[in-house]
Amino acid sequence: MNPYLSYIEGIEAGVTAAGTLSVSGRRVPITSASKVLLFSPHPDDECITGLLPLRLMRETGREVINIPVPFGSRIERQAGRAKELDDACAYLGWSSDHGAEGLDALEVGDVVGLIQKYDPDIIFVPHVKDWNSRHILTHVLVREALHVMPEAFSCTVVETEFWGAMDNPNLMVEADAELLADLVAATSLHVEEVARNPYHLNLPAWMQDNVRRGGELVGGQGNAAPEFSFATLYRMRKWEAGQWVSVLERGVSLPLGDHVLERWF
Repeated sequence: MNPYLSYIEGIEAGVTAAGTLSVSGRRVPITSASKVLLFSPHPDDECITGLLPLRLMRETGREVINIPVPFGSRIERQAGRAKELDDACAYLGWSSDHGAEGLDALEVGDVVGLIQKYDPDIIFVPHVKDWNSRHILTHVLVREALHVMPEAFSCTVVETEFWGAMDNPNLMVEADAELLADLVAATSLHVEEVARNPYHLNLPAWMQDNVRRGGELVGGQGNAAPEFSFATLYRMRKWEAGQWVSVLERGVSLPLGDHVLERWF
């Protein structure tokens, strides 16, 4: 008998059992002078790519604010998606700013206003080749807004991936089971979205594959992967004096542990 059969059957059984689960709960958002802005192409992207923001909040005390760029093309679902987004962010202890008007897609001037309002230390945005048109639009929108900002403005910019993998990520961030479970739970609160496609249940497999890819894409071709079970890949740069500035000479893997993030952010 193939000894791996029970391993695969255990994965199948776990996914099936998890499909019946539900969560609820809210955490009081951290407030801090040091802010992180997530520019999310869709409600749910904040959870899917949110490992590093979650660690930044928990390990360095930064305030995390999600900025949904649109709420999807289906007008009849926009209010529902906004409510689900608020529930997901509240579960993680983040706030979500979708403005007084609420549901219209942002424009460059809106993004400039939000950056000026929050003066973030760190911005998260999809990379420019993240396949989905909304993800690409979000990257371009934030990039154009940065070009409009005064030259004195600077911040760290962390690019994310989901639909289209980056060719050159430079950061691999470790997750443990508890962090990943919180991200899966928060994603599940996008209730109607996961009802049509339970993609929250695939996040563990995606993060396992990120370890495989990141071992060489971040660590260098031919290098052994670090002993992470789960990880998310990012690309970190700095926006300074009106241009992109490299901040890492080589790829970095960020394990769990006291003060790891404080050395890099």
